[in-house]
Amino acid sequence: MKMKKKVNWENDIRLFGEYLRERENSAATIEKYLRDVRTFREYLEDREILDKNCLLQYKEWLSANYSVSSVNSMLVALNQFLVFLEAGSMKMRRVKVQPQRFRAAEKELGKTEFRRLVARARSDGKLQLAMIMETIAATGIRISELKFFRAKDVRRGMVRVYNKGKYRIVLIPEKMRKKLLIYMAETGIKDGPVFCTRTGKAKDRSNIWKEMKKTARAASVDAVKVFPHNLRHLFARIFYKTTGNLIHLADLLGHNSLEVTRIYTNDGMEEWRRSLEKMELID
Repeated sequence: MKMKKKVNWENDIRLFGEYLRERENSAATIEKYLRDVRTFREYLEDREILDKNCLLQYKEWLSANYSVSSVNSMLVALNQFLVFLEAGSMKMRRVKVQPQRFRAAEKELGKTEFRRLVARARSDGKLQLAMIMETIAATGIRISELKFFRAKDVRRGMVRVYNKGKYRIVLIPEKMRKKLLIYMAETGIKDGPVFCTRTGKAKDRSNIWKEMKKTARAASVDAVKVFPHNLRHLFARIFYKTTGNLIHLADLLGHNSLEVTRIYTNDGMEEWRRSLEKMELID
């Protein structure tokens, strides 16, 4: 017998949000999952009975209207909702994608283009934006990790970030650390977060994205290439090209399952730092 599940949309979406918070999902993940579930609700036009047939039809609709990566990310969210509803047997498989061993060249941001972006931001008086772009490109952090850059951490050249349920150490190359120290002195930042709004709140990623796009157009850089995560890709490409060390790169990007108590040896740290200093990405 085919399984069916009745949904009370308003109540179940609210409880799903509480369920995600109890699981300690990040705020960004919770927001995305809830948004994706509401998209499913709109597709069903508030129909309250779910079955495998309507789920498969929704999957086809997603495939016709979104990119494969978006479809799969939305299916992940919906599958989590089904698990929450105790209807895990109705979960859907993600769309299979042929692995790509390369990124489209037209989407790759080059070192020269990156430096043009930074120079333009500075000439337009957007000093904080310039520093944000350089910090991401010099360390490989995610934009959501900017909030962990605090004055005391910049002074010691090492930041401890917590993301995706794990801690890791982010090293700041010496040239970047000096630039950040100058920036802090010029803007009067003595303690607390380095990148924040005038009211002290964390910078909104959507505003950073918009500022970067605007700067790209002014700098005659293809805006398609310019978004925060592409700076992380730039870091990864330059680091690997410089060192050929995938293991260190994986650690620096936070791709390994790191325990909170993981011990970093001094020798390992210094080897990482030497590799970072060789990149010469920051002027």
